[in-house]
Amino acid sequence: MAAFGSRSYPRGHCQIEALHHLRDVSYDEDASQIRTGSGPQAMAALRNLAIGILKTAGHASVAAACRHHARDATRTLETLGLRPA
Repeated sequence: MAAFGSRSYPRGHCQIEALHHLRDVSYDEDASQIRTGSGPQAMAALRNLAIGILKTAGHASVAAACRHHARDATRTLETLGLRPA
């Protein structure tokens, strides 16, 4: 059983590193000025949520999706299933 756990560790670690890299590249997370309290953890959770929503919506590139949504705020509402008034 210990062998199974040791084999799954590298895969899990690589997935965490890949997500961190994605957050850093797409949202410039390493340059963030939020450093105290629960702020960094909350922002990481919000960024993970945004990445999950974009991936679920079918966007292959998070960076391209961020640029696409930044051009028009109604696109974000549509992605969330909300219609602008």
